[in-house]
This record gives sequence, C-alpha cells and structure tokens, in this order.
Amino acid sequence: MTDQEGARLIRPYMITGGRTRSEAGHLPLQALVTVTDRDAAQTRSLEHRQILDLCRHETMSVAEVAARSGSVIGVARVLVGDLINDGLMEISSTADDRPDSRLLKEVLHGLRAQ
Repeated sequence: MTDQEGARLIRPYMITGGRTRSEAGHLPLQALVTVTDRDAAQTRSLEHRQILDLCRHETMSVAEVAARSGSVIGVARVLVGDLINDGLMEISSTADDRPDSRLLKEVLHGLRAQ
C-alpha cells in the first residue's frame, strides 16, 4: 500500500477533528495565501505541515492548495484557516481581490489532474 492509498483511508472529518470551519472563519476558494516568517516548529499536524511546504515559495489560492495537496476543498479551507489563525499563513490580496486568468487556468489544470 502506498502512502497516498493509506491517506485515502483517513476520513476528512478525522483530519479536521470534525470541524467544518476554522476559527479564522470562512475562506473564499479564490483567497490567495502565503506563508509567514513565523516558526512552524509547533505545527498542529502532518497535513498542516504539507500545506506550509506547498506554499513556502509561492502564493496559492485555497482551491489550488486543495488540488495540490490532494485534500477535499472543505478540509483545505479548515486547515488553511487554522494556519492563518496560528499566524503561520496570511491572506495576501491582489489589487482587485480577484485572481488573474493564469491562476484560474492553473487551478483548473490541477483539479483535472486529480
């Protein structure tokens, strides 16, 4: 059994502790997030660390985080919200707060690749 097959056996509610929202509140799918300079040594879980590693060198939308991490979108929203609440990530805004077409195409490509 590969790690990815084993990960599928874990139900989403187990990863989030049964939560459907983080303390940070509702995050739009298009919200762009970045990793802060804060020390991540006390990261809550392996899934949180995976998201931090994905976003360490580039800004991503919450939808893209879900696609690249292989998470269900609801789980990614909760985990990213946890990281924002812990000060390990922040929402970075664009001029008009909407992603450009390049980003949308990348997200669509990532979702289709799953």
